[in-house]
Order: sequence, then C-alpha cells, then structure tokens
Amino acid sequence: MALSSQLRIDFPTLDQHVGGKPLVYLDNGATTQKPRSVIDALARYYELDNSNVHRGLHALSMRATDGYEAARARAAKFINAAAPAEIIFTRGTTESINLVAQSWGPANLKPGDVILTTEMEHHSNLVPWQQLAHRTGATLKYVPVAGADAEHGLDLDALDALLTPQVKLFAFTHLSNTLGVLNDAVALCAKARAVGAITVIDAAQSIGHEPIDVQAIGCDFLAFSGHKMAGPTGIGVLYGRRKLLDTMPPYQTGGGMVVSVTYEGATWKPSPERFEAGTPNVADAIGLHAAFDYLDQVGRPAIAAHDFALGERACVALAELPGIRIIGPKPGKPRGGLVSFAFNEAHAHDVVTFADQDGIALRGGHHCNQPLMRKLGLTSTTRASFFVYNTEEEIDLLVKSMRRILKFFAG
Repeated sequence: MALSSQLRIDFPTLDQHVGGKPLVYLDNGATTQKPRSVIDALARYYELDNSNVHRGLHALSMRATDGYEAARARAAKFINAAAPAEIIFTRGTTESINLVAQSWGPANLKPGDVILTTEMEHHSNLVPWQQLAHRTGATLKYVPVAGADAEHGLDLDALDALLTPQVKLFAFTHLSNTLGVLNDAVALCAKARAVGAITVIDAAQSIGHEPIDVQAIGCDFLAFSGHKMAGPTGIGVLYGRRKLLDTMPPYQTGGGMVVSVTYEGATWKPSPERFEAGTPNVADAIGLHAAFDYLDQVGRPAIAAHDFALGERACVALAELPGIRIIGPKPGKPRGGLVSFAFNEAHAHDVVTFADQDGIALRGGHHCNQPLMRKLGLTSTTRASFFVYNTEEEIDLLVKSMRRILKFFAG
C-alpha cells in the first residue's frame, strides 16, 4: 500500500531479518515500533536536557519542564481535551484505569450501586472494577457479546436493559484487542449519560489508529498507552473531565503533588499535579510528544483507512483456509486493524512459533481476555495486528505461512 511504502523507512527496527527471513511485524496490538523521530527525541533529551522538572531554576531543569508540559499540551490537542489540566501522565492504560478505580471509586460507590463493563474487556479494564466492587459493596455487571464468535460485538439490547439509574460507572473498550470490534463510543457514552453514569474508555488499541475527540465522544475518562501508538513504553495518559478530577483525592502521595507539608498533615495541588507524585517520566513524555506529531503528520483518518483495509484483506484470506475459525467480525463487517483466529488442530503458541520461523511476528494466547475465551469455548487465539508500516505483501506472506502450518498439523 502507498502509505506503508512511504513510511517503512522511518522505522529502523523493521530493517532486519529473523531466522534468515525479512521481519514481518504483525504484533502491533501488543506494541508498535517507534519512528526515528521518537527515538531522536528521547536521545536529544538525555543528551542535552536531562534534569528534574518543575522546581529547578537552572537552564536544564527549565528546558526539561518546558518539554514535559509541552507534551501535556500536545496530548490535550491530540484528543481535543478542553485544557492541558485534563491530562494526567501515567505509566500506561492499566495505571490510568486503576487511578480512576482507586481515586474516584470509593467516594462515589456504595452497596446497591452498579459498575457496568463488557464481556470483551482486557483484564486491565475488568480486574480493577472487580476489586472496586469488592471494596465498596457495589455490584459488577457485564454487557454480553453477541454471536457464537462474538462477531456482532456488544449486545445492544442487553445494554439498554442493563443501563439503569443504579449504574454509576460504565467502563468499555473502544477497540477490542481480541475481537477487532470497534465500539461506537459516542452512542455508548450518550446512553450512559442518560442514566447519570460516568464513562471510562479504554482506548489503548484505538489511540494510534483512529481520530479521537473526547469532547465529541462525551466521555468522562479515557485511558491510553504511548507504546501502542508509536511512542515509548512506560508512559500513558489519563484524560479526565476537570470537574471530576478536582473532586478526586490523590492516587499516590509524596513529592511534587503537595502545596504544603507539616508534621501533622499535607495539602494537595490541583489536578493534574495532585495525581503525579514523585519524579515524572519526563523523557518518555517528550518521546510521546514526538509520536503525536508523527501520527498527525501521517494523518489519523489515513491510518484508520489503511489499517481497516489490511484487516479486511487478512480476514477474507484467512477465512478461506480450512481449519481456521475467525473470531470477531467476519469479512465485510466493520473492524479495527487486527484479526484474531483459532486453528482446529494447533494451539496458538505453536502457530506463533511456526510463524516466527517465517520471520512473522504474531501474538498467541488469551490476550488478557480469559473470561471471553471461556465464553467462546477457547483457550487461545492467534492475532495479527497491523499499523501504518504494514503492507499488502506482508498479509500475503502471513497467509502463506498459515497454509504451511495447516499442512504440517493436518498431516
């Protein structure tokens, strides 16, 4: 595809061989590769500006502070938050969701209240709500997936029945990391808002692939990780509406987030500082800034179209192979840029190991979706997930590899 042909040169990791074969990297749902501009931004910070932020009065500290806060402002622009103060830097999606669960949750939930999530959630958007329900006495309920292979996404009729005034929080994934289902975040948030529930969106899988506008979506919180959108590992974002953030107590305490400390107590800074205790991850925030710039230079609508086309090509081709079961939307249905499938004759770990012999990087396992796997009667699937640098030719190599694997296991 034209888009990937233009961009592959920007990603140095792709220029290598694995087992004597050119690398075909199709594990982007786990982490994406980083463009040279992100790598250079990290190196430049460590070479020239490495310092702690906010309280230093010397030149390096001021430059580091400027870079860190510029990254916050850039994150707000990337998702159209109302102000940089609505952006909290975290270690990633998991910490962002836990922050909401542990800070907002205990003060706002009680026995009789309902936390609603879905059957397609990653463990990071499921286990924190289980723990919060145990802690507060609230009840946790799940919106079911529809179809034998969850090909229809969420059961919206069941959602309407479950969304009662007792629901205080509705947490859902924007793009399923296993199914490839892209949920209608605008519609889901509107339904939740109608019963007075706040919304928490796991955007880890969609942030690097889809235009996201939190004001248009109407969500209360949105979480994502830098490493799944061409940015560094160890940095993530929690977006929260300022009105809500200002009511929440600190998630952690220590240096950097206090106004005043005595031997008897302490007072907190406003958000976002009150949620960023200790020395922040300055370097990776600056690297994340470079990733935002890179993706906007390419254009997120173009990325979404590219990834959908690759997902559709892979889905159509794989569905034609005997002994393979496509999980999630079938060919012709809307999907994100990933395809999850199961072999009748082989475990996903074996499939991934054989594919690696062909230089193809895939993901095999339960994808942190164990309850969903059990519902689908599976222990694991193989997942191919795509990004801006993947090509149609790589999809063809994937299908060729799967044919070889099927022949081997079919005897």
